[in-house]
Amino acid sequence: MKNMGKADKIIRLLIAVVVTILFLNQVITGVLGIVLVVLAGVFVLTSLIGTCPLYLPFKINTNRKK
Repeated sequence: MKNMGKADKIIRLLIAVVVTILFLNQVITGVLGIVLVVLAGVFVLTSLIGTCPLYLPFKINTNRKK
């Protein structure tokens, strides 16, 4: 069940791109950098799939299509 709308997907992808650029330019480093890059990967994955597992228990749905 897809529970993410288009705007949600775009925002997650933009955040992932920004975090990746900051990490590659060594603005964020160390453990924090690694954690943020992993989170960015999760954002990309959930955007491609269209489903956010954290939305399910809270019954959040940003997808306007039924």
